[in-house]
Formats: sequence, structure tokens, C-alpha cells
Amino acid sequence: MRKQRHQQYIECPVEATLDIIGGKWKGVILFILLEDIKRFNELQKMLTKVTQRTLTNQLRELEADGLVHRKVYAQVPPKVEYSLTPLGRSLEPVLQHMKSWGLQFIQNEK
Repeated sequence: MRKQRHQQYIECPVEATLDIIGGKWKGVILFILLEDIKRFNELQKMLTKVTQRTLTNQLRELEADGLVHRKVYAQVPPKVEYSLTPLGRSLEPVLQHMKSWGLQFIQNEK
């Protein structure tokens, strides 16, 4: 699980945000889940460079932090779906701004 660097984030709320959504794939996972509910295999196909273990760990951390909901269906083979919680959905403006900033950065690099 993710290790919080400090017990409380008194001095810098940005540090708290980055501690929760930091990680190479968390922002991308959250952005993908803004669109719709996804199964694990769908996420894995969309994130071609992520390993199964890393994706699993990032999803577990997002779930533990209350940003992602994991729904398991009692069937064979097991079916698991991931969606954003209301707290996770509250990051939409932040993620959209990150997307806009990224597009501007890419265009300026050309």
C-alpha cells in the first residue's frame, strides 16, 4: 500500500493531493474512469505500458483512498468493474486542467 510521508498535511495541501493521486499511472487511470466504468482487462488494454502488478497495485491504492470503487460480481469467471466514487469524480476539474496543460506543453515542444 501507499506510504503516506507525513501524518498530517499541515503545511502544503498540494503535497496531500500528490500523495493521493501521484504515481505514474493513477492520474491516467482516474482520467480513463471519468468516461465510464471499466473492467480490469479494458484498463490493461488501454494502458499498454503498465504491468499487471502495477495496475493492480495502483487500483488498490486508489480504492483504499476512496477514489475508486471496485465491484465484484459473483460469477465464474469472476467479473470485476472499476468506477469513480463521488470523491474520485470530484477530481474531474483537476484532471481536465492537467489534460489541457499537457496539450499546450506538447504543442509548445514542437
